[in-house]
Amino acid sequence: MLDEAIKRTSVLQSRLKDEGISHAVFTSESSIAYLAGFWGYLGIEFGRPTMLVVPAEDAPIVITPLMESEMVSEMTWVKDVRTWEDIGQRSWGRALARALPDAPSEIWIEKNDVPAIVRNFLDERYPDAKIKDIGPILGAQRMIKSPLEIEVMKQAGEIAGAMMAAAHGSLRAGAHEYESAIAVIEAGTRKAAGFLTDKGWERFVSPMIHNLQILQSGKDASMVHRRASVKAYEPLDPVYFCFCNMAQFKQYKLGFDRMFHIGGVTEDGARVQQAAIDAQQAAIAVIRPGITAEEVAAAANAVYAERGYQTGYRTGRSIGVAYLEAPELKAGDTTVLKPGMTFAVDGGISVDGVTAGRIGDSIVVTETGSDYLTQYPRELLVTDA
Repeated sequence: MLDEAIKRTSVLQSRLKDEGISHAVFTSESSIAYLAGFWGYLGIEFGRPTMLVVPAEDAPIVITPLMESEMVSEMTWVKDVRTWEDIGQRSWGRALARALPDAPSEIWIEKNDVPAIVRNFLDERYPDAKIKDIGPILGAQRMIKSPLEIEVMKQAGEIAGAMMAAAHGSLRAGAHEYESAIAVIEAGTRKAAGFLTDKGWERFVSPMIHNLQILQSGKDASMVHRRASVKAYEPLDPVYFCFCNMAQFKQYKLGFDRMFHIGGVTEDGARVQQAAIDAQQAAIAVIRPGITAEEVAAAANAVYAERGYQTGYRTGRSIGVAYLEAPELKAGDTTVLKPGMTFAVDGGISVDGVTAGRIGDSIVVTETGSDYLTQYPRELLVTDA
């Protein structure tokens, strides 16, 4: 993984030279993981930034809190790791200023991801510098996944499959939503652990599946991002599991969703769910190199319209080291699909307060079409009890 990170950074530096960019500052965990090969378990929500400064003509610089520097130095290939402290003169602002030119005319940052405290510092310290967005430049590089990245995402898909099987197995009338979440976490963690060793870089990769389980059941099934509660399942309840914030491995994220029905399904529930499945399958059927992102969305939207549904729900999003990358499968995105792109492709309909239809899979674009990264039956799923 670190060898790939070195190559990626070299490619980025060549692009910086071509664009006349002297330095770029990265603050998002996903970009730092992609280029420097490390991530932490504390984040900017604690007011403690970690940054990666990539000069076009020199070696990259990592800026990280002193307390995390030992782990960072072991995880990353970057040799220049500069530390800062919470008190005294060794602040992160001073470290960042020393990594940048004295009086830059422009500073390239991730505009959509930069923490407010970092942006405020740059605005105050360099009032005459133009702030420009490096996000699209690195984003274009991240669109096409390498064979190693695809292999890691396939492993993430196996982990997600184990999670979904555990979710399915947890369902019965009288069981509780939180019990399903516990089963998902345990199954995913055990599967992830099987792909890891305790040697070298991998010893820093946690197998633990975490984040709050997105799960809603019964009349709340239409609430797309409600979290698992103490609610007990009832007969004929629809139950929706979304793993989009949990199905990940070595920082690579997938999209994966399924809807189940407890012991049986209502006529409305079956109709809505089948429409969602058919819309998703229509979208996946047209995915191939040369087609545009919005054409994929149009294929799904045609099914919704035929069945009498309207949706503002995008059909999919690019996935990788971030939950949301470019391009998106939605109207107006004219990006041409290429082999090696990876997407979460969804089917989704909500009938507020009544029911919903949901399905989601992750795929990789191939030379002739697409292959699934996630596997679970793509049909109406009804439990025995």
